[in-house]
Amino acid sequence: MSVKRVAIVTGASRGIGAATARLVAKAGYSVCVNYVGNRAAAEKVVSEIRASGGEAIATQADVAVEADVLRLFRECDSALGKISALVNNAGILEHHMRLEAMDVERLKRVFNANIVGSFLCAREAVKRMSTRHGGQGGAIVNVGSAASRLGAPEEYIDYAASKGAIDTMTIGLAKEVATEGIRVNCVRPGPIHTDIHASGGEPNRIERIKGAVPMKRGGNPEEVAKAIVWLLSDEASYTTGALLDVAGGR
Repeated sequence: MSVKRVAIVTGASRGIGAATARLVAKAGYSVCVNYVGNRAAAEKVVSEIRASGGEAIATQADVAVEADVLRLFRECDSALGKISALVNNAGILEHHMRLEAMDVERLKRVFNANIVGSFLCAREAVKRMSTRHGGQGGAIVNVGSAASRLGAPEEYIDYAASKGAIDTMTIGLAKEVATEGIRVNCVRPGPIHTDIHASGGEPNRIERIKGAVPMKRGGNPEEVAKAIVWLLSDEASYTTGALLDVAGGR
């Protein structure tokens, strides 16, 4: 009898997260579609998955809040079963500004959502997946950013730094759980056509910067999702601790 495969995709109501949730479901996973505020958008993703014959639920949780993360995993356990895949996609950025204009509350928001949230979700995933804890193994894919290499000067070096932390966490955790049946990898998107750019105050940012991309275009969420799903799959069985750039050569 085949083992049921269950995935949690955080921040899955839009953009890369939504594309990943749909593609993970197509690959045969039951999917927990996490969202923080836009329930209607999350339910739309769930409806699309169900219409295609898949199984999915929508679960609200702010990954920066430990109690929410614990509830997210409990609800997934109860509704779908123990997870075998986690996509740490949830993240935020704020308006473009230089460091000297950033206040501490902004830094806390960005680092809590992007770093602490990913750590908390990975922790709960390891508790369920690790053979050390009686699990059957699994895979974690963190969604980083090419900004960790580029620094995002004059825009959001706090966001870039938070994604640098995700690079390091990926490498360290991959080594930590390599003998426990868990693979941990990171996909680092470049400029992608999603509405996150509006959060930075520039909805058309990709049009401005695409000339600096060797392929001279922005990417689509589905192009990132395909890389994520490959890293979750058995086809990537010998791949762990990898940082995969999906950035058009940038």
